[in-house]
Amino acid sequence: MVHERAGMRLILCLLATAALSGAQEPPAFQSDVSLVHVDAEVADGTRILTGLEKDDFLIKDAGQVQKILYFSQDEEPLDVILLFDISGSMRPKVAKVGASAHAALAELHRGDRVAIMTFQVHSSIVLPFTDDLDAVERSIQEDVIAGKFRGGTHILAGVDDAAKYFLEQRQTRRRRAVLILTDDIGQRSRRTSTVVHRLWEADALLSGLIIRSPADRALQITSAITNPLAYQFMREGMDGVAEKSGGEAIQAGDPGGAFREMMQRVRRRYSLYYLMPPGKPGEERSVKVELAAQTLNRFPAARVRARKGYMVPAILK
Repeated sequence: MVHERAGMRLILCLLATAALSGAQEPPAFQSDVSLVHVDAEVADGTRILTGLEKDDFLIKDAGQVQKILYFSQDEEPLDVILLFDISGSMRPKVAKVGASAHAALAELHRGDRVAIMTFQVHSSIVLPFTDDLDAVERSIQEDVIAGKFRGGTHILAGVDDAAKYFLEQRQTRRRRAVLILTDDIGQRSRRTSTVVHRLWEADALLSGLIIRSPADRALQITSAITNPLAYQFMREGMDGVAEKSGGEAIQAGDPGGAFREMMQRVRRRYSLYYLMPPGKPGEERSVKVELAAQTLNRFPAARVRARKGYMVPAILK
């Protein structure tokens, strides 16, 4: 979220002029200005609202209203990590998603990049970032679906490793997302706060496609009834992490269609930038994105989904 923290300073060399005129000039680069970047999705029931303008949004940092300096939708290129759960029970579920990979990848634009990672107890980078979407589709079929599915499920460790992989990449003006495909039934592997902070640091949102069979649901119910304390202690999911990063977890009745929808929704998000207020290094600051009053009058059922905070960089480079 904070671009300096990833080794880069965003500035607007024409920002003052652009802000006054209302022009949507893209951020340029300079060495002495710190911006916070927030991706936001606006939904009205089941419909994603597009075509909103900068004045339709209100953003607060630690409760204080901030001036939005730059705003766009569907313009910034994407970096997407597809994170596949390859634990023992996931092969038929991932195969259903893989069958729709071509349609889902068709939602991407020229210049977007995709990386593929897998996880069970450990995670692996199957395909580094590439803009060759044919190679991505082949890798899903040949390296993921045709690979080995076994072991336990360390969901948050996998997400944490994906965020770390983002941190290894040079920070550019790209929207970042981790799209995880899992049954969301895992064993404790990371603290939720650790993973949330890592995603904030990486400026990446997490969205999840939850694919469960009737047998999975029956097993969950049985475990919760027979040993509720162990069930609560051991269970690990990613709902709370996704929500704090600005994403969400979708229960997929139609895994193929939901995979494509996830891609669409990442693409249609809004990007908002504002000047970072003074803060102590390492401080956690809250962020809240709302719709302006006049916009809520037009869309009374609309809700904004955006990340909930960021960490003030310990060192401003």
